[in-house]
Formats: sequence, C-alpha cells, structure tokens
Amino acid sequence: MEFNVKKLASDAGVFFSRAMQFTEEKLGQAEKTELDAHFENLLARADCTKNWTEKILRQTEVLLQPNPSARVEEFLYEKLDRKVPSRVTNGELLAQYMTEAANDFGPGTPYGKTLIKVGETQRRLGAAEREFIRSASINFLTPLRNFLEGDWRTISKERRILQNRRLDLDACKARLKKAKAAEAKAACEGDAEHELRLTQTEFDRQAEVTRLLLEGISSTHVNHLRCLHEFVESQTNYYAQCYQFMLDLQKQLGSSKGEIFSGTFVGNAESASPAAATSPPAVAAATLPAVPTIPVVPTIVGVPNTVAEGVLNPNEVKPPASGTRRARVLYDYEAADSTELALLADEMITVYSLPGMDPDWLIGERGNQKGKVPVTYLELLS
Repeated sequence: MEFNVKKLASDAGVFFSRAMQFTEEKLGQAEKTELDAHFENLLARADCTKNWTEKILRQTEVLLQPNPSARVEEFLYEKLDRKVPSRVTNGELLAQYMTEAANDFGPGTPYGKTLIKVGETQRRLGAAEREFIRSASINFLTPLRNFLEGDWRTISKERRILQNRRLDLDACKARLKKAKAAEAKAACEGDAEHELRLTQTEFDRQAEVTRLLLEGISSTHVNHLRCLHEFVESQTNYYAQCYQFMLDLQKQLGSSKGEIFSGTFVGNAESASPAAATSPPAVAAATLPAVPTIPVVPTIVGVPNTVAEGVLNPNEVKPPASGTRRARVLYDYEAADSTELALLADEMITVYSLPGMDPDWLIGERGNQKGKVPVTYLELLS
C-alpha cells in the first residue's frame, strides 16, 4: 500500500510538472526543445498519410456500399468479430423482380421474354458487383484499415511518449537553470545535472524509436501503391464485365426488336403475298401499326438476286422511288466490311429496305456513301 501511495504521488508530481511546462511553453515563459527539420518533416508526412488514408478509406467504403445503415451493420459485425451476412445486391434483387413479373405476364410473350433476358443480365451484373466488392475489400480496404488500426496507433503511442520525454527534459533544464542561479547551489546543481543527463538519454532513445517508425511510412506508401494497383485492376475487370454483359443484352434485344417491328420497318412475307393484297382494307388497317412504314419494294432495277442471300454490293443498289425515310443515328457503329456503312452518333442518314434482307438491317445512304446499317442503331423519323 505504501508503495502504491508513493507511486501515485510520484506520477502526480510528474504529471503536474509536465502540465506546468506545457502551459509555460504555450505562454512563451519557458524554452522548448525543438526537433530537427528532418524529424519535423517525418511528422508532417505521417500526419498527411494518416489524414488522406482515412478519407480514401471512408469514401471507398461509400463507393462499395452506398447504404449508411449497411455500412454501420458491417462495422458492428467486424468489431464483434462475426461474419457479415451475405447481402443480395440491387442488381440481383431487380433480376428477381423481373423474373417473377415475366412469369406473371407470361414467359412466352414478347414482354415476358424481354424481362427474362434483362433480368438474367441484371443477375450477372449483380454477381459481378459482389465479386468486385469482395476483391476491393480484401486487396484495398483491409490494408488501409490495418495501417490506421495498427501501425498508426503504434506511431501515435510512441509520439505521445516522445512528447512526455521532451516535457520532462525541458522541465529538468528549467530546474537546472534555477539551481545555478541559487546561492546555495552545490548539491542542488549536481542533482539537477544528473537528472538532466538521465532525462536527455531517455529523450534521445525515444526520439530514435519514433524516428524509425516515422521512416517506415515510406514502406507504407509502397504497400498502399501496390494495393491501389490491385483495386484499379479489380475495378477495370468489373466494368469490362458489365460492358460485355450489356453489349450481349443489346444484341439480344436488337434481334427481338427486329422481330417485333419487322412489319413496321421492312414488311413481311404476308403483306407481299396475293392473299394479303386481296384482304379487306379494314383488316389491313387493323393489323398494321399507325406509324409510317417502309414498304417492301417488289423489284428494284439493277439489284442482283444475291441481295436476298445477304450479299450486298452498295454500288449496285438503287433507292426505291418511294418508301425511304430519314433516321437519326443513336450510337457510333464501325462497319465490319465494305458492304456496311460506318455510322456516327447523332448524324442523319436516309434508309430504306430491300426484299429478302435480314429484318435487323436496312440500307443507309449518306451522300455518295451507302451500305447496310443495323436497325437497333437508328431512330427512324416520320
């Protein structure tokens, strides 16, 4: 008990001495031991690293999980050292709703078929998102969090110890200065000088420990640089997968759109048959859409029979006397061969159909240039 009381009194005395020294320094009434410029630069660099690492970590967490409640839940599970429950992504949930809607509307209907196709793509997007979040958490967030909760805590602890050692050192210097100014200073000066030497040794030792930890920030930067490259690679793979999924979906929807609107854009075999020609006008008006159509031209002078087989020579194609329309290009399109016409988004071209052509394609003309163009890349105008 006596030892504890003495230790408590000693600790209280040290604390009071440090507080007094710190206050006098702030008031400009006491001298302060300054660290060298290199050490100060290391301290500033460490603080800068800590601050920006925190900001990058927090914003990356927001990027990967925009829901604040979900982030709090994941934080609590992590602190409790429990596995975070698997959570359905928004894409997967949307895919589930689309699939259920398709089953209600009828999976064989055009709308139901399209819902199933889009839903499947949304499911694949959701799975890709889940994998990206997992990879980014392991390869990027975890190293940043480990630095803040591990290395930085150690650095902060050693810096606090160094600060205390410096205050003790400056307090000893002040006591020695007072002892030298006193009249009866023989014994007091010797004690003060001995205490100063011990305090200086402790300060120098702690400064060296802290300096080594601060110099380790360079290694931290190298490690975080490697993690940043892995994060970018994961993000690149994720967006590449999403792009490919959407490109595949666009092609699928383009084929479906060509089937649905084939009567609108290029006509069909029934409208060209004798039975269709002799059908009552009222029936024809009921079966055809109200939008302007591009009729099938029965014969075009100068067009060989190979057009029906999918082979087109643009130089031999002549536009029909009627049935041409203007179209606005929705996306850039690079021609696959000489029979196709390259397109630029937002440009205006003239389009028309040929008998026997694939319903997904039209003939497009821009000045003296002509060639096949995909219907899904166009907005047909009245």
